[in-house]
Amino acid sequence: MISCSRREVELEKQSFCDLKVANNTEHHVAFKVKTTSPKKYFVRPNTGVIQPWDSCVIRVTFQAQREYPSDMQCKDKFLLQSTIVPPLADVDELPPDTFNKDSDGKVIHDRKLRVVYIPPSSTQGNSEDEGLKGSTQSPDANSAVQSLKDERDAAVRQTQLLQQELDLLRRRRYRKSDPGFSLMFAFVVGLIGIMVGFLLNLSLSSPSTE
Repeated sequence: MISCSRREVELEKQSFCDLKVANNTEHHVAFKVKTTSPKKYFVRPNTGVIQPWDSCVIRVTFQAQREYPSDMQCKDKFLLQSTIVPPLADVDELPPDTFNKDSDGKVIHDRKLRVVYIPPSSTQGNSEDEGLKGSTQSPDANSAVQSLKDERDAAVRQTQLLQQELDLLRRRRYRKSDPGFSLMFAFVVGLIGIMVGFLLNLSLSSPSTE
């Protein structure tokens, strides 16, 4: 199962979209993400193994553009491939032919995703933003609060991705009897968490302008 968040495209600014891939089976499933325009998109992670009844968030980052496409039309596509792998399979040790359809008896599931650009709009789609618009705050104050909210949301998602990588490292440690994992990585995860809390408090405590 695949779910996707939606983000507006802004000039000279990176945009991102999160894909949540869920494994609703009792098997270990490996996945791989391909795109028709690899120079325009950064996918992390682009390959992985999902445990039974688990899920994984894939972030697709759209590189900053100097001008909008003609009629906001896009022909870019993504291909998500998945296949069953043995239990305790490690993503770094997957055979080169894991996603090769020519392999005997192997079933590869393909899911094509089309890219749709969403232009920036002056209206917001959720009640929280509508409440901000109906307040007595000035446009500059609204813009500052929205900017803080965007940074907070980005930091939260980045923390989730780092947490997934941390969990993956822990599983690898148990499988390979690794004596430990990088203390620097754990420090970065903790620092990101502190930043998320700071941005959340700052956005909620921003004074309104009468």
